[in-house]
Amino acid sequence: MDDRRTEQCDNIIRRTSAFRDEIPGVVDELVKSCNMPDSFDHVGLEPFPSKDAVIEITKMACSMLYPGYFSRARIDRISLGYYFGQAMTNFFEALSEQITFAIRHECRRRSMSCVTCEDQGKEIAVNLMKEIPRLRDILASDVRAAFEGDPAAGSYDEIIFSYPGLFAVTVHRLANKLYEQKTPLIPRIMSEFAHSATGIDIHPGATIGESFFIDHGTGVVIGETAVIGKRVRLYQGVTLGALSLSKDDVEKLRHKRRHPTLEDDVIVYSGATILGGETVIGARSVIGGSVWVTTSVPPDTKVFTKKPELIFK
Repeated sequence: MDDRRTEQCDNIIRRTSAFRDEIPGVVDELVKSCNMPDSFDHVGLEPFPSKDAVIEITKMACSMLYPGYFSRARIDRISLGYYFGQAMTNFFEALSEQITFAIRHECRRRSMSCVTCEDQGKEIAVNLMKEIPRLRDILASDVRAAFEGDPAAGSYDEIIFSYPGLFAVTVHRLANKLYEQKTPLIPRIMSEFAHSATGIDIHPGATIGESFFIDHGTGVVIGETAVIGKRVRLYQGVTLGALSLSKDDVEKLRHKRRHPTLEDDVIVYSGATILGGETVIGARSVIGGSVWVTTSVPPDTKVFTKKPELIFK
């Protein structure tokens, strides 16, 4: 009996060894693939931004934008200065390093002349840090807009802790400040982190006014050149997008206006699609659910589809 068990174990070991013997051949093929001209990889000694590090930096920023909400340590008025001092120092070191890596990578990729990437990384990081007090004011208006616009909201705390729309807008406001400083890679990594966490896709280039509220939020898409005024409210499934273009037209419009403008106090209900860089939705207008809009709408206008015929069998 023991001999049979021993033989069985030996057979398992031999089969496992045979499978493992296949690994070097696969490794060789992978190495060869990295030498192909159309391969996408980053193999080299030069530093490269870390997606995980950028996500952690985003979380660090949220803990400063909403002090006491996203940190395990308790904060009181006596320790508040120490908390901000330590948090800001850590944030500066981590952010400036990742920005430096991103600038250096972009510089080498485009064979640009030296742009003193370390100094530039530190300068961009400091500029963002200086914006944080102002961002706290703007985000406070977003929190109030969510509370005033949603009767299901039980408190401001509930909104800060759990509303995906507020989280997506918070990350956007951070990423947008880096985007405005022409920071490569980092803003998009931040926005896609929020996108994956909430289902809300806001390009960091979009311009969004204060008191902005996305209700529910899943499936909302806001394009790079979209401009949104103050006190605007969007519901789930809204798209502020660009018209479909040919490959040649895409290149021509890569850095031009492609997405719509929503003026102050506009409401857009679920499933609506608004397209085009010349499309302007006038102030105080209401866009109904499932509406498709590609032309401008005057102020104080309601746009909705004709009521469908319901059939009961």
